[in-house]
Amino acid sequence: MSEWARENVPLLTALLSVAALALVFGAVGGVIPSGILPRASDGVLSALPHLNAVISATAIVTILLGWRAISRGNVRRHRAFMLSSFALFVAFLVSYLYRLILVGTVEFPGPEAAYTYLYLPFLAIHILLAIVCIPFVFYALLLAATRPYAELYHTRHAQVGLVGAVLWLISFTMGIGVYLMLYHVF
Repeated sequence: MSEWARENVPLLTALLSVAALALVFGAVGGVIPSGILPRASDGVLSALPHLNAVISATAIVTILLGWRAISRGNVRRHRAFMLSSFALFVAFLVSYLYRLILVGTVEFPGPEAAYTYLYLPFLAIHILLAIVCIPFVFYALLLAATRPYAELYHTRHAQVGLVGAVLWLISFTMGIGVYLMLYHVF
């Protein structure tokens, strides 16, 4: 990466975080018109939540394997797993936003008490963690992308990466919980 990027990791983190969150909130808020996207078949659209659950579960595994690799000193494997995790996150996000823009949100199929006291608090925590983890993930990735490995020891990559990974794991896990409540439990 360029020297400018290396010197401006916090600014790039902020810009990427704001852009990603604007995209998500734009899709959730209905700001992005569905007419700009090609419409997949109803079968594909109905399969996307199930695909996203698989992507989320796979991302959990790759994050854990990346964590294990770096704890054993295997930098190449750590990098490969964390880049795979990020690619899975992007795939999840594209699929999720695509369906959200075309179909909208899914109504909770369970009883009102479960909706109020279980689903909504669970969903709120999931969303909050997903939002909070974004800058941590971008910052850790940008540090790693703009510096040789030996220099990462002189940055906050390990600390920020740990926080980002933990938040990411919890958010992905809770996302699967939301999926289960919407499609299998109720």
